Amino acid sequence: MVLFKPAKENPPCSPEMFDGQFALQKVLVVLALLCVPVMLLAKPIIILRSQNKSTEYSMQQATENGDAEQPIQNNTAQTQAASGGHGGGHGEHENAGELFIHQGIHTIEFVLGSVSHTASYLRLWALSLAHAQLSEVLWNMVLSKGLTMFDDWKGGIALYVIFSAWACLTVSILVLMEGLSAFLHTLRLHWVEFQSKFYAGLGHGFQPFSFELLLDPASGTGETD
Repeated sequence: MVLFKPAKENPPCSPEMFDGQFALQKVLVVLALLCVPVMLLAKPIIILRSQNKSTEYSMQQATENGDAEQPIQNNTAQTQAASGGHGGGHGEHENAGELFIHQGIHTIEFVLGSVSHTASYLRLWALSLAHAQLSEVLWNMVLSKGLTMFDDWKGGIALYVIFSAWACLTVSILVLMEGLSAFLHTLRLHWVEFQSKFYAGLGHGFQPFSFELLLDPASGTGETD
């Protein structure tokens, strides 16, 4: 779909499969590029805002529901904030930095994975073109020579020998080599692309399915420990 180079007019065939195809292609590419900063910044910003809201809410609840000990606790908290406020701010800054770094790694991984998957489909397309070119080369350089080599009975013998060579080359190159290459690329697409949509491979230990663990995860954790 990413085809910015305008196609040549070849009447009566149209270079577009439908009206507005080139405009739609550009819109899709722009949307894909705009999704990159959204993936990079949206999640950390939302997490930081939710943390700030939860902190403000807890402070508001502590102020509204304070008791006789609250002034003493407030004075203690103010003293700790005055003495170690710089260290706390530095810790929060590290937390925010870790969020952005973690999300940046996932964004780069997703973008590179998308490019790799697209290139995999392009490899299959290139294999199909190579298959067509190889079949044309074998026809023009091998089999057609046997049809035009002799005009008498010798042509039949030559065609028999050349056909044997052409059949061996066709089976070995077009069927075996090209078929194996296409099979490996398709297997890679099914394995890598399909698995990467839901499987991260972060090293979690295998745990068999159990209704007891689903209904009571605390007891299941205690039993495994």
